[in-house]
Amino acid sequence: MWLLFACGSALFAGVTAVLAKIGMQHINSTIATALRTIIVLLFSWLMVLLTGAFSGIGSISGKTLVFLLLSGCATGASWLCYFKALQLGDVSQVAPIDKSSTILTMLLAFLLLGESLTWLKLCCMLLIGAGTFLMLPKHSGDLKTVSSKKGWLFYAVLSAVFASLTSILGKVGIQDIDSNLGTAIRTCVVLVMAWVMVFVTGQQHSMHGLNRKDLLFLGLSGLTTGSSWLCYYRALQDGPASVVVPIDKLSILVTVAFSGLVLKERLDRRSGTGLVLLTAGTLLLVL
Repeated sequence: MWLLFACGSALFAGVTAVLAKIGMQHINSTIATALRTIIVLLFSWLMVLLTGAFSGIGSISGKTLVFLLLSGCATGASWLCYFKALQLGDVSQVAPIDKSSTILTMLLAFLLLGESLTWLKLCCMLLIGAGTFLMLPKHSGDLKTVSSKKGWLFYAVLSAVFASLTSILGKVGIQDIDSNLGTAIRTCVVLVMAWVMVFVTGQQHSMHGLNRKDLLFLGLSGLTTGSSWLCYYRALQDGPASVVVPIDKLSILVTVAFSGLVLKERLDRRSGTGLVLLTAGTLLLVL
């Protein structure tokens, strides 16, 4: 059953990036992240109430709460970086880097959770790394120009690092509680962190530039994010992190397809080869 939830997580996560990209066309990514998190919070707590998981809140241990809070902080940092990168760069460029967090997650799962690291997994990591590299801008000179001019690459790399920490911390944090309740608690932390960043950076004034289209797509991206989270942490609770995370990263296929359909972003031959390698490495981990 955890495999089904992991696939659901990938589907919803893949759609989220494109919806959020459209919703951030007229506002700062920080305020967009904060607004989206409100939707995710409401959605996650609704699921807690519907599943009856709220009754377990009194039995949460100190260790579980600490790891949930740390996981929430890592998620907040990853989101802020990811959606900043999405606002500055193309979805088809940002998404592969974010998905490369699979490599770091497997290493951390091996070092901290005691999960096995076989030769097959090492080969898969090489395929994922090579695929990610090929999906970057073609020439090194172009890469420097793009990263220095817009900064999307810097934020995309940070997003991948924090996403890896999120998976490991979240895996530990939801071992003894219902995954829906754990997701809801983590989302509270993300919401507080996002709005703190809004006021620290003085972005609250940009809310005046919101229109109905922005609100619609940010709301939809919040709903798909909430759905992805609920599926992801349900899968993570029962399945191994070193397998659940790669399946979730297959969302890049949905993202690339959806961005091509809606945003008219196209992959060249080099990037297409990179996507094939990245997908192959991820599928081998699952099979």
